[in-house]
Amino acid sequence: MFISTNKCEGLGECIKECPTGAIRLIDGKAFSCITCGACADACPNKAIKKNRYGGYVVDRAKCNACGVCEMTCPVNSIKIEDNLVKGICARCGICADICPLNARIDAFDVIEERQLQFLQSLNLTIQPEVRMQKEGEKVERMGLVTDYDKCTLCKRCEYYCPTDAIMVDVDLEGKCTECRICEDVCPAGAITDTTIDEDKCTLCLKCVKECPNRAITIEDFTVKINKPEPGEEITGKIVSCLNCGLCTEACSHGALKMVDGKIRYDPTFCEECEEMECLDVCPVGTLRLSDEPERRIKGFCVSCGNCVQACDVNEARSFQNTTWEGDVTKDCISCGVCAEICPKEAITLKKGSINVDLSKCILCEKCGIHCPADAIPKTTMLKKSIKEGFTFVQDKLCMNCKLCTKICPEEAITETEDGRIVVDDEKCIYCGACSNACPARAILFEREFEVAP
Repeated sequence: MFISTNKCEGLGECIKECPTGAIRLIDGKAFSCITCGACADACPNKAIKKNRYGGYVVDRAKCNACGVCEMTCPVNSIKIEDNLVKGICARCGICADICPLNARIDAFDVIEERQLQFLQSLNLTIQPEVRMQKEGEKVERMGLVTDYDKCTLCKRCEYYCPTDAIMVDVDLEGKCTECRICEDVCPAGAITDTTIDEDKCTLCLKCVKECPNRAITIEDFTVKINKPEPGEEITGKIVSCLNCGLCTEACSHGALKMVDGKIRYDPTFCEECEEMECLDVCPVGTLRLSDEPERRIKGFCVSCGNCVQACDVNEARSFQNTTWEGDVTKDCISCGVCAEICPKEAITLKKGSINVDLSKCILCEKCGIHCPADAIPKTTMLKKSIKEGFTFVQDKLCMNCKLCTKICPEEAITETEDGRIVVDDEKCIYCGACSNACPARAILFEREFEVAP
């Protein structure tokens, strides 16, 4: 919740700007809705919903102004005026921005654990989903990662991964990446340093078959390795299983399990499954159907370390303990994508940043993969961008609070001369910040993601 400090002199600027009328003066101090959620629990029409900022918004299409929320509010913040519910905080943060004395603050940024426990002892549910993060707290995950500065995208690790958990995509297909797999598989020992000794070559074509980038061809009874031309550079990306464990949690038949921090698979249990929900939850898309008779799925890392041994020249693959303290960069636009996409509901928005419940986070990196501002750290090269979307303000539901115009990071939402709120499709990036914060749930919003090139 947002609270007032002793600096507050009752100037009332926060009251004027609050889009939902959730702030009032008591004994000369600004006091507001405590976002306890009692109104949402009591609403018979389910018209009050929690947004991704941790605040609450009213769906005017469902609200019939019955007054149950007003009677339920433990701090008498809610009131009904002209059939509109007011007094519920959406946690937009405008009050903190507008206060000339900096007297309005986000309580979750400063409140101590004992203060939170005291408030809860009063039988008030103060945002139970928002857990106070302790100093130095972090979430950890062990897995195999790639050092992208060392990686040459040769595809050697992909070739030797026994479960196909590594996917390497290069732009120059048909050109040698110096993976040396041809040297490994040549039964006659005819290949050294990507050069073929024609006297030793038996034309068995094993190298042609096994070359992961299709860079070896045969012309007039001669095997040829096609190397990049001068100036050509091998570029692309490498994506591998993160060992986050989302697939093991989604597996309803017990075919995938996490044992001592490592994924294990029993195909006999997998045969009974029809839904294959494990495929849908994989954050990087390495988990996929297999055409091999001994297993139905592939792409899960078993932490065998074979890729580490295979990458014996560049040493780009290694076991690494990945950590995150819930921090984001200043590029965060509070769009809400991370909170929407998080499978563990571990993220709550705040203006210009996020709150992360590290006790829930499993470092699946879906938030970082989908973040349109690249404000969240990630170890994978996979990136998803917003392909297209739809944003529309419903005039009949809009209460003209103009919160969407203030929170839009692209200034794509404006007010017309006749007082209507409209969206400029050419400016809109479909981030969802307006939809997350709208206190009347008046914004129709959809978006579609695609894998970025």
